[in-house]
Amino acid sequence: MAIVVQKFGGTSVADSTKIKNVAKAVIKEYRNGNKVVAVVSAMGKTTDYLVKLAGEISSNPCNRELDMLLSSGEQVSISLLAMAIQESGCPALSMLASQIGIITESVHSKARIVDIKTDKVQKHIDTNKIVVAAGFQGITIDGEITTLGRGGSDTSAVALAAALKAERCDIYTDVNAIYTADPRVVPKASRIYQVSYGEMLELARVGAKVLHPRSVETAKQFNVPLRLRSSFNLEDPGTLVVGDDNMEICRPVTGIAADLKQVRIAILRVPDKPGIAARIFGALSDNNISVDMIIQSMEEDHVNNIAFTVHENDLNNAISVLERVRQEIEASEIVVDNNIAKVSLVGAGMVDRPGVAAGMFDALSEAGINIKMISTSEIKISCLVAKEKVEEALRYIHKKFGLDSKEPQPGEVSN
Repeated sequence: MAIVVQKFGGTSVADSTKIKNVAKAVIKEYRNGNKVVAVVSAMGKTTDYLVKLAGEISSNPCNRELDMLLSSGEQVSISLLAMAIQESGCPALSMLASQIGIITESVHSKARIVDIKTDKVQKHIDTNKIVVAAGFQGITIDGEITTLGRGGSDTSAVALAAALKAERCDIYTDVNAIYTADPRVVPKASRIYQVSYGEMLELARVGAKVLHPRSVETAKQFNVPLRLRSSFNLEDPGTLVVGDDNMEICRPVTGIAADLKQVRIAILRVPDKPGIAARIFGALSDNNISVDMIIQSMEEDHVNNIAFTVHENDLNNAISVLERVRQEIEASEIVVDNNIAKVSLVGAGMVDRPGVAAGMFDALSEAGINIKMISTSEIKISCLVAKEKVEEALRYIHKKFGLDSKEPQPGEVSN
């Protein structure tokens, strides 16, 4: 019998009725003859509530204690789901990450998985029990509880699927598929039935919220087939995410997405000397601040302006780091632009087809939208535009590349 890992997010287990519905999905897979491991997030907005509660106690809660608090959410959901499965007559048991042996690095709030001990889980599934596993959490080699950060349950599920050599990993959520754009913004977005790891990874990185980039990276690394499905429509096959070799069609453009969480930072009048850029971006890297788009423009008097984007959550830390560097290198000032959004076009086939970038720029021109920055890769083109223009930009680009469906599609791209 094949092993299938199923992941259910917080919206899928938000209340007792939804938990019973999830139990049906698990039992259906089990009765199809598969061995099943169900990975579950905390119920609904539980994690948000716990973060808020911690904030009422402390303005700067310790990350260790925050992980202890947040990890309690999954303990509730996994035990309730195990009860629901048992109530339907199927054998099931719940397991925390510490019981399974999901080993992470010693970093609180955004730890990465370094190993998974599969012996205990394998023993239970070999005796035909359904294992209900807690997502989002892990344990260090020293026994400290950690959490994996945003998208952690997706990552837990894919990592477990890889460790168990599962046939596939099904990610259940409140949408029925991946679309060429967010249907809430682009009503004519078309459904995607199959997408490559590379395309899905880029879409996830640039704003599509159906799958977290870390989970797609793990799936790609270990060649785990992913299937995004609706927990409310169990008959829908969803969208399959596979390797490039298994793709039937290599499309020039697969989809578009927007990221409204980016902030542009510019350091003005930076001395034009070797090693200056290394000092700026090295300092950011040393403080675990990721940089996205970068552009350098030369001014008179042997100075440059260097602009780049960071996630809004890293803004305060970035400014603190950059102010120290600015003084050291004798740059003139730091300027912040919060009124930006990144619009990205993704497609594995664009590398072999000229004119894709020109088409994107034409679409924005037709909409009267100014481009503030541009970055490209083999399968992605991104443009920074004013935040208030982002929805219009998405609709114009979507239509320009013939992605519009004949009929508006139901559903919405959210996590």
